[in-house]
Amino acid sequence: MKKRAVFLDRDGTINKDVGYPATFSSIEIFPYSFEAVRKINEAGLLAVIVTNQSGVGRGLIVEENLQDIHNKLQLSFSKHNAHFDRIYYCPHYLFSPKPQYKKDCLCRKPNPGMGLQAAEELNIDVKNSYMVGDKVEDIIFGLNIKAKPILCLTGFGQESLPKLKEKGIEPAYIAQTLLDAVSWILQREKYNNPDIK
Repeated sequence: MKKRAVFLDRDGTINKDVGYPATFSSIEIFPYSFEAVRKINEAGLLAVIVTNQSGVGRGLIVEENLQDIHNKLQLSFSKHNAHFDRIYYCPHYLFSPKPQYKKDCLCRKPNPGMGLQAAEELNIDVKNSYMVGDKVEDIIFGLNIKAKPILCLTGFGQESLPKLKEKGIEPAYIAQTLLDAVSWILQREKYNNPDIK
């Protein structure tokens, strides 16, 4: 049986967007994010990060350090009884000086690559899943994989709202924070699936 997931943007949604953090000490996790991810876990939904990390392709961070950040992010959440089922990232940058990262890829949001990879590897029913993020490309990514897109007003969310309106794109829900987004998701899940706690 296929699983439902909550796809999550990282910077600006789970933690403050500080540009291109090169170490975990630069990451400031929003305090409510721990509870939000724990609630996703408890509801039996998958919590999957999908994040553009062109800092790798730009030469601002090496891939091993990015993986170290993600390992420490997992550890930090595990201390709050929460976890991510998988973390996907796109390291590419079209003008990268390094050939392995210099590509117009399918994995950079809003392209659907990371979502399609997750769907295959984790057996996800994307049409009954969700995408939460603060940028225009997060919402378009959600639409591209046919998940329900939720705009978070943290990070670049306030700036993204008028840009989405200009494009005639309406998120399924506009949330103040990740926790607000998860509360909306779980209310919807309970309505559609009464067995959920």
